[in-house]
Amino acid sequence: MHMSLDNLRLAVLIDGDNAPRDCLKGIMEEIAIYGTPMIKRIYGDWASHGLTSWKNTLLENAVTPKQQFAYTTGKNATDSAMIIDAMDILYTGKADGFVLVSSDSDFTPLAIRLRESGMYVIGIGEEKTPKAFVQACDKFIRVEVIRDKYKKPAKAAAKSTAKSAAAKKTAARAAEKPAAKSAAKKAAPAAPEKPPVPEDIICLIADSVADLADDDGYIDLSNLGNLIIKKQPDFDPRTYGFGKLSNMLKNLPRFEVQVRETADPNVRPIYIRDQEA
Repeated sequence: MHMSLDNLRLAVLIDGDNAPRDCLKGIMEEIAIYGTPMIKRIYGDWASHGLTSWKNTLLENAVTPKQQFAYTTGKNATDSAMIIDAMDILYTGKADGFVLVSSDSDFTPLAIRLRESGMYVIGIGEEKTPKAFVQACDKFIRVEVIRDKYKKPAKAAAKSTAKSAAAKKTAARAAEKPAAKSAAKKAAPAAPEKPPVPEDIICLIADSVADLADDDGYIDLSNLGNLIIKKQPDFDPRTYGFGKLSNMLKNLPRFEVQVRETADPNVRPIYIRDQEA
């Protein structure tokens, strides 16, 4: 059965000895653009002190570590284990494509072999990755590009947190001042306010719109929602007081929500555009 690119079942195999550990979350979010990661494994000698810093980020991203002892000095047993697993997955038919996360040219023959078997192969590595491995993949994504892309929400979230803290301090100072007039009158009960949508969530939505938008900058709401969930599985508009994603977007000035008419009056697709793009 033919599957569209964004519905690919992907096997994500990470070379723990030769992959960046500071942006794994960004890498997994980038992978979600191209399909659904059904298998997520990272290979290395986890008895080695050099790999202990992976622990928290692997737990946060649900990546399974695969132990591979270094049997002899100078030989990369991790590469061999990763290649064997890739071929096992290929023959079981559990994946439509592979994501090989490494900057090592040793995986060039593997990428070629997988493509010969009809697999869609995505490589993810640093700028230093040899051209042979880059050319062996259907698509190759530079880690530096992912790092730049996904550090924006983090900066925005930090800025938003700083603003919120400053606002609380200002409110606290105002509360300390005498308010005789206010105390004399009974204040009407205020309607509960919806929690503000964090800046990192707004950036997540904007990035997702940019990833799949057409030439006019629009993306279908259902496709947008699916991509956001792939990138951040715990995303839920109800967290911010909105029953639906469409209602949430209508309340965010940054986004244009366009309801389009069709020949069927009961079918009115919704499209989203980032007005700051």
